[in-house]
Amino acid sequence: MTIFNSLGSNYNLKYVWQSLFSDGHDQNRKLVNFLEGKYNGKTILTYKGREAITLALKILNLPKESCVAINGFTCYAVYKAVNEAGFTPICLDLDEKNSDLNFSPESLGKTLMENRNIKVVVVQNTLGYPCNIEKIVQICKENNLILIEDLAHCIGTRYPNGKEAGTTGDFVTLSFSQDKAIDAVSGGALIIRNEKHKNNRLASQGDALEGYQQFKDKLYPLLTYKIRFLYNSGLGKPLHYLLKNLNLLSKPMQGGLYDLYSLPNWYCNLALIEFTKLKQQLSHRKEIAKIYAKNINKKILNSNIVNKISASTNLRFPIFVENRGKLIKFLKKDKIYVSDIWYSSVAPECPNAVEISKKILNLPTHINVSKSDALKISERVNQWLKNN
Repeated sequence: MTIFNSLGSNYNLKYVWQSLFSDGHDQNRKLVNFLEGKYNGKTILTYKGREAITLALKILNLPKESCVAINGFTCYAVYKAVNEAGFTPICLDLDEKNSDLNFSPESLGKTLMENRNIKVVVVQNTLGYPCNIEKIVQICKENNLILIEDLAHCIGTRYPNGKEAGTTGDFVTLSFSQDKAIDAVSGGALIIRNEKHKNNRLASQGDALEGYQQFKDKLYPLLTYKIRFLYNSGLGKPLHYLLKNLNLLSKPMQGGLYDLYSLPNWYCNLALIEFTKLKQQLSHRKEIAKIYAKNINKKILNSNIVNKISASTNLRFPIFVENRGKLIKFLKKDKIYVSDIWYSSVAPECPNAVEISKKILNLPTHINVSKSDALKISERVNQWLKNN
């Protein structure tokens, strides 16, 4: 058994074949129509989810001194996307009493009292676990703020009020990047739900993506499948090292891609295929998350997260441990590779987020993790806790 958190975790041989030969006529338009029907807004496809965040902020035409409130426990790509739009990101800390990895309405309200330049709020439903959207929406309305729902982690998540993520905000951004719930190797979308901004002159498709980047993306599922397949023989690691050094592996966090690029047909075709499997994928992730929640020692679980499993996409299942590095090494002995952590680096002005970032370890829930895999991972985590 060799298990990875990332490195093409969603791919099997069928996906490899689909990626290599994916094309299709007019798939771009079909994906736009699908997303507009699902999220009820004008849709612009992008090459990266972070491009969609930058574009949304540019469309708003805010004053230069404007600030954007984001989760203090988030990917640097979100922070950078706000910067690229010309605005200042304001990081909101987690509530240590309710550390479900999302900022609380109380944190938002307090920060608004301190900074009246905040004009936009971005919610991300970290790892798919839903935030308190009703109170956040109420605060946004009371303060005339624009709400952006970032679905990079949470396509399919449902809020406590029963609404699906992506049906509440003024804008919605999606990511179809590697290891996401909808994995098209790369891609993203901006959905403009606010009627006032649907006809903005910036709300159009971007430039063509260069051929070499598309070539690398097409090969990514095949190359990562080979790496994972060969890991037990000892050949996977050197192959991974070689391909990285030859710059043949696409990088989800690749720099320089904050300009707006349109999404070619073959990515759109993959995304549409993945949407047909979303219900199955979410059901599997929920099942794996419940196995972890039932079997792993409760002292390293967060009850607020465990209680939200049924409503979440469960993109990863987080546990919280001291000496995380030692547990990662321990699991590696059993060919369980979980060193890919969301997130190990967060805003230093958010002490609760910083503290959690030192302890969080995210366990895989993707389609290539079986029930028996999840039970074994649980057993090994418990064994490590017992030894330490």
